[in-house]
Amino acid sequence: MERKLAKRGNMTDRMDIALNKFRSRMTSYPPGMCPLVMYRSILQMSMNQTCGKCVPCRDGLVEAERMLRDILNGDATEETLTRLKNLCVMISETADCAVGVVAANTVLDSLNEFADEYESHIKKRRCVENVIQTVPCMTLCPAHVDVPGYVALIKQGDYAGAINVIRDRNPFPTACAMVCEHPCERKCRRSIIDQPINIRGLKKYAVDQVAADQVKTPQANVKTGKTIAVVGGGPSGMTAAYFLALMGHKVVLYDEHEKLGGMLRYGIPEYRLPKARLDEDINAILKTGDIEVHTNTKIGRDITVDELREKYDAVYLGLGAQLGNRMPVDNVNCKNVIPAADFLQAVARGDTIDLEGKKVALIGGGNVAMDAARTAVRLKAQSVHVFTRKRDDYTALATEIESAMQEGVHFKTLLSFLHLEADESDPEKISAVWLQPEIVAEFDEFGFVKTEHSSRYPYRFTCDYLILGVGQRCDVADFEAAGIPVNRGRILADESCAIEGADGVFSGGDCVTGPSTAINAIAAGQVAAHNIDEYLGYHHKIECEAVVPQAKPNKCIPTGRAEIEERDPFERKQDFVHVEIPMTEEEAAREAGRCLRCDHFGCGAMEGGRCAW
Repeated sequence: MERKLAKRGNMTDRMDIALNKFRSRMTSYPPGMCPLVMYRSILQMSMNQTCGKCVPCRDGLVEAERMLRDILNGDATEETLTRLKNLCVMISETADCAVGVVAANTVLDSLNEFADEYESHIKKRRCVENVIQTVPCMTLCPAHVDVPGYVALIKQGDYAGAINVIRDRNPFPTACAMVCEHPCERKCRRSIIDQPINIRGLKKYAVDQVAADQVKTPQANVKTGKTIAVVGGGPSGMTAAYFLALMGHKVVLYDEHEKLGGMLRYGIPEYRLPKARLDEDINAILKTGDIEVHTNTKIGRDITVDELREKYDAVYLGLGAQLGNRMPVDNVNCKNVIPAADFLQAVARGDTIDLEGKKVALIGGGNVAMDAARTAVRLKAQSVHVFTRKRDDYTALATEIESAMQEGVHFKTLLSFLHLEADESDPEKISAVWLQPEIVAEFDEFGFVKTEHSSRYPYRFTCDYLILGVGQRCDVADFEAAGIPVNRGRILADESCAIEGADGVFSGGDCVTGPSTAINAIAAGQVAAHNIDEYLGYHHKIECEAVVPQAKPNKCIPTGRAEIEERDPFERKQDFVHVEIPMTEEEAAREAGRCLRCDHFGCGAMEGGRCAW
């Protein structure tokens, strides 16, 4: 029998091309969509994948889809739900292959994860309250910035207007343009056509054209006579101060560092966020109203929590999480072992850290770990090796990991930490890190892979310096002693940033949530400011003077995404100069033109120029 190679351009190849175009639609389900609609669409795709040989998969999935449709249409009862569960259990246990098993298990997972949604559809014949599709980029931005609005202004060439639209909810347009993790891009509806809009890149283009402190801030409201203490000059505290000052309140801000900015200044390296650019945001914030700043002032040492509560009408605690964690093991306090956060702060302060010619090991895979690794490269380390237990531990942005690799950082995974070996000639130093090889195992309930110890012998890695990227914590001891409720090193505050049992005291950001992103801290400061205003008996509104251009239909022509390029790795790793190359005017105009204006077209709901949350 004659044998032939697969014909080029065969049906499978053509289907793969079509599926690659469709794949991005799976990640573009809009926020606020009914989860049962999503699960039904997944079930329908599974039905199309069945080969038809076994009855549970061929007929069972069709019946499950029919019952799910009845639930969505409001034609189901509690008995329907029981029958759906029993049917999916049967399919999962008897189907011949993964198509039926996984499809049935997916529905069973939905019955547990979205039990409230099923109950609402059966008893009330509708989705749970407040389930409504919204503009994806605005919804997924923690600060709910009007992204389509400022993108449209950038397209129009009104960069000052774009900055004002950003500052309507986020007073750090420059810092976020440099370092934001851009969650707004995650479900960008442009993905249905090609790729998400480069929202961070466009924001950076705007602040590159006009410095933030050269753009006039909104006019502050009439003075209220109220005074609020803000503790912490990082993104959360400064955001709260900005909005409170615009509302007409006097703000007295305390920070223990010499300069304002918190971890934006002392935790993010100069090559990612030049401090002169950060100062543009800070200068603009301080121009807004009556903000009095006290730096080099530590609560508990220079002024007590009780004094703050007695002296001010309200208090906001935006402490951040600036203390690096150490692991509870022997030799962890040796002089050549340092937490990543402490290491970055020391470099930012200008402290001398001699890594030239030294072999550096780093444990951890988050953004702080990547910043520390790339900083060690710039301090002329001979080599930098990053170790993690599993691939899921690489929580840093993919672009940060890629940039670190380009700069010569070595990565090794599936190694769990065992212990530190002290240097025989100098007990105050370590000479090696011992690591246990791992193998991958099952996934946990959150979809992350678990690991088990491998039968291979432990791995000894000699190093001159060890950086621990294993998290950060907040300095809350003085606040806990003053009666502020604390649990496991975090201040206990609710979603409104209010602290139960501490009238007039609010808190948000990393000291409440644990180490997170700058935009999450900014969102907390914004929410706290508005709730402090309400607590004081007001309901101030801050008007944005910029006018967003009228939306026009987009032809939806597939177009490449304009990326932010970086300087050559060999060149940039030699210094701390900012690594990113600005977009050109043509790139920015074309990228802004890709926006679909979901605030006007599609299912996004806008009321009075603001998104309905």
